[in-house]
Amino acid sequence: MSAEAEVTDGPGGRLHGLRARGHEPAVSEAALWRRLLAEFLGSAFLAAIVIGSGIAAQRLSPGATGLELLENAAATAAGLFAIILMFGPVSGAHFNPVVSFADAVFGGLSWRAAAAYLPAQVAGCIGGAVLANLMFAQAAVSISAKHRATPAHFLSEIVATLGLIVVIFALARSGRGRSAAAAVGAYIGAAYFFTSSTSFANPAITVGRMFSDTFAGIAPSSAPAFIAAQIIGGALAVLVIRALYPRLAPAEAADIIVPHHRQHPAEQAG
Repeated sequence: MSAEAEVTDGPGGRLHGLRARGHEPAVSEAALWRRLLAEFLGSAFLAAIVIGSGIAAQRLSPGATGLELLENAAATAAGLFAIILMFGPVSGAHFNPVVSFADAVFGGLSWRAAAAYLPAQVAGCIGGAVLANLMFAQAAVSISAKHRATPAHFLSEIVATLGLIVVIFALARSGRGRSAAAAVGAYIGAAYFFTSSTSFANPAITVGRMFSDTFAGIAPSSAPAFIAAQIIGGALAVLVIRALYPRLAPAEAADIIVPHHRQHPAEQAG
């Protein structure tokens, strides 16, 4: 992919010559509004899955914390796999500001687009939290009282976020981007158990989970520490990726989490 040619195409995005792939026609990335819509909807589904499955787990297995966590983790891993496949071809299925800004660092996403992704992701996660509450006949908004800010949780969020970002970019660099949906879902599912924080690893979902006083919630007073840890984890991940994959090209970074930007020529005018 390093031989791939790029030229600018105004507001519509980049044109990719795709010379490295040989036979594909030039295509442009989806219009920004489509990508933002995909990020908003995907983030909403993500929050609804995480919070909704947490509420269901509490009701199905009351008092059995380990079983509740297992049910929550399994639903999140499977749901994340599905929504990445749903929205990945449009926006890359970031659903996470740390992923978007790491992508901008490596040149796969413009800083302008990364900045635009952030409010879409946060708004989507808040909307998904409200939707989850309503689906289980709870108040649309209930501020969480679940305090999580401890040194162990802070360290866990650094580790969880670092691992997530490295998984994503390692797959892109090694040409295994199509495995990312399964790999990301599996990593997050596992990290529910190997981190004491249950692996939020995402500032947008951290904000969203403040709006549900349920099993998956987080108190607003704990959220800043989680978000700070996630930013640190993302920054460390960038350093690790630069050390392990120094030849990561912008064209490769552009296709995280899953290969996208393959809009049909007939849709370019839209």
